[in-house]
Amino acid sequence: MSLQHYVNKKVLVLTSDSRTLVGTLLSCDQMTNLVLASTVERIIRPPDDPELSSEVPHGLYLVRGDNVVVVGLVEEDLDDSIDWLQVRGAVIGGVKHS
Repeated sequence: MSLQHYVNKKVLVLTSDSRTLVGTLLSCDQMTNLVLASTVERIIRPPDDPELSSEVPHGLYLVRGDNVVVVGLVEEDLDDSIDWLQVRGAVIGGVKHS
């Protein structure tokens, strides 16, 4: 499936090393290399972690296609209504290559 219809829209990208990136998709190619603008990395902490969840700004960001696990369109109104610093959740494990 082509990601061309996601260009200039806010997307969420899960990477093989279990990072969660949110940004505006500027460009993609047939190898699923992605260029994101206004990118933030969301670090969601588990419920028993005393540290707060956080968002780390990365700005313009390139994600190599071999590191992309999933790309999804973000429903911006819903996303903007959530205080991501208060969100808790289970850790997403990385992908193992054998």
